[in-house]
Amino acid sequence: MNPLLLVLLLFVGIPLVELYFLIKVGGQIGVIATLSLTLFTAVLGGWMVRAQGVSTFGRVRDAMDRGEVPAIDMMEGAVLLVCGFLLLLPGFVTDIVGFIFLIPWVRRWLLTVGLQSSGVMRPMQSDHYEPQNGERKRVIEGEFRREDE
Repeated sequence: MNPLLLVLLLFVGIPLVELYFLIKVGGQIGVIATLSLTLFTAVLGGWMVRAQGVSTFGRVRDAMDRGEVPAIDMMEGAVLLVCGFLLLLPGFVTDIVGFIFLIPWVRRWLLTVGLQSSGVMRPMQSDHYEPQNGERKRVIEGEFRREDE
């Protein structure tokens, strides 16, 4: 996709869609109710992002304490940052997208699918534990050294 078209879509298309839905909802429930609903979703979304961000930070810290690389958890933190931005924007479409990404299993599933489709992450292959005639393969790990050299 052309980067210029993407920028045009982001900075022109999304605000126009948001404005359309704000006008439609405002015509149905009134201006004060629409503004209140927009403010409520921003406050609720900010609180939810903060709570999940603290939880994600705790998982990152725990993984680092164990000496692991918390790549998926760090990417979830980045997605939560985007969620927070989307929920603070006035409008219902960005709020819906932000709230969808706040569901933990949806967020993790979308990250996994995105990483697998981009080739960054491959599905795990269980070569060592593949059933063969009802039994597991026996794998003996070790090191070796040639004696003839």
